[in-house]
Amino acid sequence: MAEFTFPVLLLLGFIGCFAGFLAGLLGLGGGIIYIPMFLWAFGVFKVAPEVIVHVAFGTSLGIILPTAVSSSLVHLRNGHLHLDQLARLAAGSAIGALLGAKLASLTPGIWLKALFGLMLLAIALRIFFSHPRFPEKNEEKVTSTRLVCVGFAGGCFAAFFGVSGAVVVLPLLLLGLRQPMHTAIASSSALMVISCFVGTTAYMFHGWGNIALPSFSVGFVNLLVVAVCAPSTTLFARFGAHVAHRFSHDRLVRIFAVVLIVVGLRMVGSIFFHS
Repeated sequence: MAEFTFPVLLLLGFIGCFAGFLAGLLGLGGGIIYIPMFLWAFGVFKVAPEVIVHVAFGTSLGIILPTAVSSSLVHLRNGHLHLDQLARLAAGSAIGALLGAKLASLTPGIWLKALFGLMLLAIALRIFFSHPRFPEKNEEKVTSTRLVCVGFAGGCFAAFFGVSGAVVVLPLLLLGLRQPMHTAIASSSALMVISCFVGTTAYMFHGWGNIALPSFSVGFVNLLVVAVCAPSTTLFARFGAHVAHRFSHDRLVRIFAVVLIVVGLRMVGSIFFHS
């Protein structure tokens, strides 16, 4: 059983600072950074192997939620959120998040870890080789079916992998629905709130009563880790965003892509070597 001693809390605080800084520096979602670090840290302080991956995923969603709420309120004040479309996107996202969390709860941790590694590899390769050309803004009315489908894809992806889902939603909004960049970013942020809230709640439900969980856990979400990491993540994300202006952003992102490849390959390899 994991014990949250003072050194452990210091380590968690450092992870929150480091993940927030990288998220702000590189413009990438915190979950992609959090989960590999949690899998390492939770192993260090002896979280039970049978729940370690699910706790990392569920806790990651819990930490992303307040950040998503904060950014969505900014977009709302700036007038970039279209509430008529958002309702249909949100409905799809909620359904997708429920399904994604359910599928994750049924997937053995070793396979979930390997699939997450494959996702990291896909993101890294996209960073290296993708040069998207966005089509012209779509002036036609977007159908409800397409909006629900985009929300569903993002919600399912976010809840299954314990990440924000923006890596899937944003390209779909830009390329599939041809939304303007500001509108797409605002919609993506709002959908993060829905998918993270529903996903976090579902991870709590599916892990409820598991005797292998560490202290302060509600289902697969550890509330103490959320409380320690969420504030430091928000603070250092702003610091990382300021520092980013002093460096070549493309080079930084490519360096991070190499790190993702290394981590991803190790996670995929765990299915063969049970590391």
